Amino acid sequence: MRFVSFVFKKEMTLALGIDPGTATTGYGLARLMPDGELVAVSFGIISTPKDATPSARLEMLYTNLRKIIKQHKPDTSAVEKLFFARNVTTGIAVGQARGVVLLALEKAGIEIFEYTPKEVKQAVAGYGSAEKKQVQEMVRALLQLDSIPKPDDAADALAIAITHLNTKRY
Repeated sequence: MRFVSFVFKKEMTLALGIDPGTATTGYGLARLMPDGELVAVSFGIISTPKDATPSARLEMLYTNLRKIIKQHKPDTSAVEKLFFARNVTTGIAVGQARGVVLLALEKAGIEIFEYTPKEVKQAVAGYGSAEKKQVQEMVRALLQLDSIPKPDDAADALAIAITHLNTKRY
């Protein structure tokens, strides 16, 4: 008599982190492996031309984000919260971009979580007032990358994804 055994691995979770902006939106996809290891899947930016109208820029953001979602099919998502802006005009533009990001994620049926920059710094670097370079170096180390992800918006998005995966521990 022969016995066949099956080993079922814990499902691996893919998180999409987003650092919203009208001119540049960073995105980062990180996977939490069954052994607890974090792996970078994809990262980059969605950029829009400065000479485009505000509504055209938001439409480009929406369309490109939907393509990323369709290609990678993330299980969950995390978006940076807008907690304050020095420049009201910039704050409004970032708020509009956040709205488009939230809409794209909602329409795709992806659960959305939000984290402040301080929460991201605390989760990734262990210190809520960490410098940007410290956070970027920790992203590199945690994802075992050869270099810090570029541009900065992509590194920030990966930090948001890492924060979410470590906070929720799927």
